Amino acid sequence: MNADDLSNFDAPPPEESSNRTFLVAAGILGGIVLLSIACLAGYALLILPSQRSGQQQAATAQAVQNQQVAQALTATAAALSFPTATLTPLPTQTPLIAQPTAANTSTPDPATATVAAALTQAAQAQLTHVPTSTALPATGIADEYGAPGLVIVGMALIAVIFLARRMRAAPAK
Repeated sequence: MNADDLSNFDAPPPEESSNRTFLVAAGILGGIVLLSIACLAGYALLILPSQRSGQQQAATAQAVQNQQVAQALTATAAALSFPTATLTPLPTQTPLIAQPTAANTSTPDPATATVAAALTQAAQAQLTHVPTSTALPATGIADEYGAPGLVIVGMALIAVIFLARRMRAAPAK
């Protein structure tokens, strides 16, 4: 080895002329991050409160409906528990034989009548057939875009890989 060979090792490598490609890529990624933060903020401030208020209104409406159903069941049971008036027959020519009648002197508990009416409605509800879905839910990326969309996205990602490798291997100008 001579002195010229050693002097080449001591010299620093040549500087790149500019980092424009890196700055452009960093700017694009930064813009995407800022755009996604803005979208999340818009969702949290505009859409989410209206959804929550809608859910609260639905819960309130359900509670009111449940209260009305309970009152209707109680009223129905109370109406059914009162003894009905019997009609007295008109006087006829033939003498009537006195028949003993059962007099309902006890008043049933309204809570028992409400429970009995609710159980009757529950038994009737079990007799009705409610169709249920046996299909799988259509959620996920494959259901939304299908196989052709996934193939296109896969090819685009492979192209990004090749372009990134080519940009890294390209000589600096």
